[in-house]
Amino acid sequence: MLIPVILSGGSGTRLWPLSRKNLPKQFLALSGASTLFQQTVARTHALADIQAPIVVCSEAHRFLVAEQLRELKVDGASILLEPMPRNTAPAIALAAWQGLAENKDATLLVLPADHLIGDTSSFADAVGKALPLADEGWLVTFGIRPEAPETGFGYIKRAEAVGGAGFRVERFVEKPDTSKARQYVSAGNYEWNSGMFLFKASRFLEELQQHAPKMHAASKTAFEAAKADLDFVRIDKDAFAASPDNSIDYAVMEKTSRAAVVPVSCAWSDIGSWDALWAASQRDAEGNRLEGDVIAIDSRNCFVRGTERRLVAALGLEDIVIVDTPDAVLVAPRARVQDVKKLVDKIKNAGRQEHMFHRKVYRPWGSYDSIDMGERFQVKRITVKPGAALSLQKHHHRAEHWVIVSGTAEVTRNDEVFLVAENESTFLPLGAVHRLRNPGKVPLELIEVQSGSYLGEDDIVRLEDVYGRA
Repeated sequence: MLIPVILSGGSGTRLWPLSRKNLPKQFLALSGASTLFQQTVARTHALADIQAPIVVCSEAHRFLVAEQLRELKVDGASILLEPMPRNTAPAIALAAWQGLAENKDATLLVLPADHLIGDTSSFADAVGKALPLADEGWLVTFGIRPEAPETGFGYIKRAEAVGGAGFRVERFVEKPDTSKARQYVSAGNYEWNSGMFLFKASRFLEELQQHAPKMHAASKTAFEAAKADLDFVRIDKDAFAASPDNSIDYAVMEKTSRAAVVPVSCAWSDIGSWDALWAASQRDAEGNRLEGDVIAIDSRNCFVRGTERRLVAALGLEDIVIVDTPDAVLVAPRARVQDVKKLVDKIKNAGRQEHMFHRKVYRPWGSYDSIDMGERFQVKRITVKPGAALSLQKHHHRAEHWVIVSGTAEVTRNDEVFLVAENESTFLPLGAVHRLRNPGKVPLELIEVQSGSYLGEDDIVRLEDVYGRA
């Protein structure tokens, strides 16, 4: 039984301002119509006898994962909620326990949710070649054949051949400087470390118990104490907190004597920066990647991503990245985009919110876009999916006016339940217990005007919530 394990815990700060903590890069459509997460899941459908995936994600992203799986029509996925980040080794351990619960002979294909693979056929072929190695007890990693002396990736040095298509791993190498990277590429027996793995769930846990016993014990206790919550598996927080924080490379792969690597060329990219996305994208004759409402003149080798709300114009630029969003704009040389994280840290340390949220925020029932704000008012455009409902709630510090733009709203206001149609409005006074529901079959669109002394999202007292939020 082959089970994909999708690791979806990254924050993607190097792709700010598009990627943010509450909407990281794996949930964005950066290359094509579907998101990186959806492309990762869909890629596994090319494999024979593949099972529903195990997804490991944070609680904050659980509804994004569920919604994006629903859009793919994927049923039966196990969604494990990490109580806090503990790096890849504990996350994979949780998935291994889940895999064993599903089948004692489960083989896990571990995939980061935020990678791009352009050649699915070569990827599937490499997995097929690695399966016999996993059956023999090897812990297999996939090495990407290097196309250049890249300093942004770790490397894997391979030794003698094993099992026909694989090689024993001699050592893992940290990200090198340019000189060493050139040496590795010239040597011909080094691959980029992709962070993708294939092994029996039982074998991984055996190696984890040998090389990281505290992590093994903590993950086992945390999984056994997990509780079902709607369609999610909520991992026990206190038990998981006892696990050491470590990557699978450090915790297991560098220590085991049974690490193997299968080389593959599959147009792979970890999309680790705007420069990496530019390199992985189709570009025009001047080397530019232009997305959205963009006009460029006398500009070369630039990445410019605009919105559909306003024009972005570039004149006489070379090797520049411009990323425009409704509430933040990034302008940087392509050679410096690896340092975007420093900008994010500065925004965070200044007490701002642009590293956390977009102006448009997604919720399990739909989304809202904060289109205007003043000292005692805020205006939002709210979209509610067909059949969905917000929580039954009240506010201590604000009143709300709702104007229906399209669709029909079912409104609960204290003891009343009534319909508000398109071009009609209603008022919710401060302190009123209320709920908004879309009883129709098309999205409900409305404008909400909030007024009051405090307009923060934490001024919500939820009395009932179908999504289990506090």
